[in-house]
Amino acid sequence: MKLSDFFTTIRIVLAPIFFIVYFLPGFIGFGANVSVFILIPLFIFMEFTDFLDGYYARKHQVVSDFGKVFDPFADVLANLTVMFAFVVSGYLPAILFLIIIYREFGMSFVRQLSSKRGVAIAARKGGKAKTVLYIVAAGFSLAIESAIRLGFDISAISAPLKIANIVLYVLAVIASLVSFIDYLIHFPGLFGSSSPSK
Repeated sequence: MKLSDFFTTIRIVLAPIFFIVYFLPGFIGFGANVSVFILIPLFIFMEFTDFLDGYYARKHQVVSDFGKVFDPFADVLANLTVMFAFVVSGYLPAILFLIIIYREFGMSFVRQLSSKRGVAIAARKGGKAKTVLYIVAAGFSLAIESAIRLGFDISAISAPLKIANIVLYVLAVIASLVSFIDYLIHFPGLFGSSSPSK
């Protein structure tokens, strides 16, 4: 396995682990404060692997069509897993999460369509920007939740913090939709009829 693909695979493996660790204290009734010291490094490393896979792919000049599809897939899986945890916890409104899911499924359809046309769609700047906003918004949610689990009294500012967090998610949603439109504009030929319809 290429080193770049190895780091991408790690991101996929860590996503469900984050989910389990996040909710485990609620199931067992203790360990909420301890979970913070696992969740934060886990979140940071999981997102850092996104940098590592791209770095080593370019360094070793092994950028492949497979990697162009595998990397965004891992990003989506990891980000949706983390954000779903925050939907359950009330930090991310379900309607915004649903829009994000629709966008990602739409992008998945576009990638499948492009692969049938022999075109591998690599991440564009708009797609990378929305991923950054996903991470920032989710990281903000994790920071609020971590403060609560560590016993800090943030009741006086919890409402403004949650509003700010929602604003970050709204920006992430807007960026995701804009980037999706950008892909459609950049690859208009994908929707042309090149073969008889079934």
